[in-house]
Amino acid sequence: NTIIYQHELKEIEKLIRKVSEKIDAIICSDLSVMMLCKKYEVPFHISTQCSVSNALSAAFYRDLGAQRIVLARELSLAQISEIAKKTKPLEIESFCHGALCVSESGRCFTSQFICGKSANRGECIQPCRRAYKITEIDNTHANAADEGVIAHEHELVLQNNRVMSAKDLCTLPFIEKMKAAGITTFKIEGRNRTPEYVSSVTKAYRKALDKKLSDEEIAECLEELKRVYNRGFSSGFFIKMPTNDDFSKSDFGEQTEKKVFLGKVSKYWGKAGVASLKINYGTLKLGDEVYIIGNKTGAVRVKVESMQIDSQPIGEIHKGQEAGIKLPKCRVNDEVYLIAGRGEF
Repeated sequence: NTIIYQHELKEIEKLIRKVSEKIDAIICSDLSVMMLCKKYEVPFHISTQCSVSNALSAAFYRDLGAQRIVLARELSLAQISEIAKKTKPLEIESFCHGALCVSESGRCFTSQFICGKSANRGECIQPCRRAYKITEIDNTHANAADEGVIAHEHELVLQNNRVMSAKDLCTLPFIEKMKAAGITTFKIEGRNRTPEYVSSVTKAYRKALDKKLSDEEIAECLEELKRVYNRGFSSGFFIKMPTNDDFSKSDFGEQTEKKVFLGKVSKYWGKAGVASLKINYGTLKLGDEVYIIGNKTGAVRVKVESMQIDSQPIGEIHKGQEAGIKLPKCRVNDEVYLIAGRGEF
C-alpha cells in the first residue's frame, strides 16, 4: 500500500511472488501492484489512497479484478450506500475508528516537504499534529523597498492553533447505520498505537459487529475507548460535514488514563498463578490496576489483589523492591504498567 518507483518494480514483483500463497490479499493503491497481483493471482483490495468517491471509479477497479475497496474518507453514509448498491459484488470497506488525516484520504505531502518522510510511503511523522502560528507579511506596496515603506507582519489569531489536527474518528454510536449502508468490512486506523489501544478498540468494535448494542452498552464501550489514547472523537464525514469542533485542541491526547512503567516479570509460576516483579519505578499498591504487555501475552488488564515478600502479605511495594504478585498467565520479560487516572497525571 505505497507508491512504487521504477527502480523498485523488480523487488515488489519478487515480494508478491514470494507471499502469493501465504496471504489473504494485498491492499494497494499503485496500478503496478494491481497488475502484478493479477499476474500471480493474488487477491487485491483498493486502498483509500485511491480516493474512490463514486460508483463509476469503484466499478473500474472491480472490473480490473479487485475484490474489495476502501472508499475515500470524505464520503457520507448516503454516498457510500449508493456506491455499494451500484457496484455489487464488490466488497465495501470503510474506516470506523482512529486517527484522521486532514488531507484528502491521507494523500498528504506535508511530511515529505518538511522532513523528507513521505506519508505516501508509510513514513509520515505527522507535522499536522503540532501547534502553528500563522503570520502574513503586508505587501500592499509592490515596490515597498524602493519607496522606503516597511512591510509589517500580521499574526492570524485562531480559535485553535492545531488547524490541521483532526480529532479521531469514532463511529460506534452509529455503527448500525454503517452496516445498513452496505459496509461489510470495518477498518481501524492503529498506526503507532499501543497494545492496550489495539486491545480496547478491537474488543469494542468486535462486540458492535457481532450484535446490535443497546444504548447502555454503547455508552460502556465509549468509556472504554476514552481510556486509551485519543484526540477527542469525531463522526468524520459520515453524518455531516466536519466543523471547527472536529479539530483537536490537545497537546498529549484526551485519554482518561495513562500507563506508567513499573517493571518486568522475571519469573512466573504457572500452577500458583504468581509472577515475580521488581519495581523499577514508582509504587504499586493492592487494588491498583495494571496492564501486562508482551508479544505473546498481548495486553491484559487486571486488578492487583495479592502481593507477598518472603511469603508475607504486603499492601504496597516501592522502587527497588521485588515481590510475588498474583497475576493471570504471563511470561518472563512481559512489561507491567500501572494504570493511572487522568487526575493523577
